[in-house]
Amino acid sequence: MTASSSAKIINDFMELAFAQAEAAGARGEIPVGAVLVDSASGEILAAAGNETEAHHDPTAHAEMEVIRAASARVGTPRLMACDLYVTLEPCAMCAAAISLARVRRLIYGAYDPKGGGVDHGPRVFTQPTCHHRPEVVGGVSASRSEALLKDFFAARR
Repeated sequence: MTASSSAKIINDFMELAFAQAEAAGARGEIPVGAVLVDSASGEILAAAGNETEAHHDPTAHAEMEVIRAASARVGTPRLMACDLYVTLEPCAMCAAAISLARVRRLIYGAYDPKGGGVDHGPRVFTQPTCHHRPEVVGGVSASRSEALLKDFFAARR
């Protein structure tokens, strides 16, 4: 696979994550979207946006929703051959779930200096107690994700 074809695949899946984020924002949820993909086949196992308000559940982040759905679909809590695309740096809770699910690779959009748990805050994957450290690619389409979040919050202030 060439670098350009790899970049196209990443951009295609990030585009799907952005569609989920935009749909979440339209529902009044914080606009974060996620897509979980079988890395070997390219099959989308799950796609979701935040659902915390709809489910009255503080754990219903997009990442948690796709991990739950994909695990149920494949019949195992281990998603070792999967890549997770998210529009925002996962929080510590989601980073821990990504580690426990053994996700192969995490690709995310905007960095989150305040609430992030991967490259900011607790940096879950660097802790000695972390069971699994996925490959991490941050900052993919970061400006688009930042704009989506800023517009969402500006409209509520």
